[in-house]
Amino acid sequence: MDLPIAGLLRDLKARGMLDDTLVMCGSEFGRTPMFEYQNGAEGRLRNGRDHNPHGFCMWLAGAGVKGGTVIGATDAFGEAPVDNPIRPEDLAFSILQLLGVDPGRQYIAPRGRPLKILDSGEFIHGLT
Repeated sequence: MDLPIAGLLRDLKARGMLDDTLVMCGSEFGRTPMFEYQNGAEGRLRNGRDHNPHGFCMWLAGAGVKGGTVIGATDAFGEAPVDNPIRPEDLAFSILQLLGVDPGRQYIAPRGRPLKILDSGEFIHGLT
């Protein structure tokens, strides 16, 4: 992914669009750092890495994000956060703010139902 992402960021910057565009890469979970072995249904030995909701990464670029900044760290095995863990609501809050959307604003649905974007969250310190 290095070359296509670098090309995208370079192109956005050259066109003067990087400051107004948020580029993100991540997922809703990480993978455990070690292989897990088990016997498969056919009796074969299969290996793989399990889901890990406690230790994973996401990167952001553009929209005022400070490049080259690493926020947080996992333990030596990459299994769990040990420094500055980021809560999902803080990530959502930060993304919305970077996009120019007020995370605490209440919107009214077309049929009059109030919709609040987020109930909680704080901007991630050091992101910009």
